[in-house]
Amino acid sequence: MEHFERPAGLGPANGYSHVVAAAGRLVTVSGQLPVNSEGSIVAADDPLIQARQVFANLKFALAAAGAQPRDVMRLTVFLTDLADLLAFRTARDEFIGEGPAPASSLVQVAGLVLPEARIEVDALAVTPS
Repeated sequence: MEHFERPAGLGPANGYSHVVAAAGRLVTVSGQLPVNSEGSIVAADDPLIQARQVFANLKFALAAAGAQPRDVMRLTVFLTDLADLLAFRTARDEFIGEGPAPASSLVQVAGLVLPEARIEVDALAVTPS
């Protein structure tokens, strides 16, 4: 996987790469919500706990396909409140670790399928063939 954090002509990136190229087995993970294994929303009033739960769920989903956070090449993030951006970035950085950052899109939405959810994230990963 090749990460191009800031190709010539593009602005700075804060925790993401503008471009990621890869070859291998494609793993796509549906949008994960801040729910525990019983399907209950966690910490409706705490965006950091919700973001950490979302990334924990992404790890479980990736592991089911034999992938790890370092294999993620793209994240799509949906936030109901942009004031939660710092909490999202904190949890994302914990998830990514020291590796290169994936490409990313972030969209503010009016709401998610579960009204108490503040964040949803889906992922695209690539593992060796």
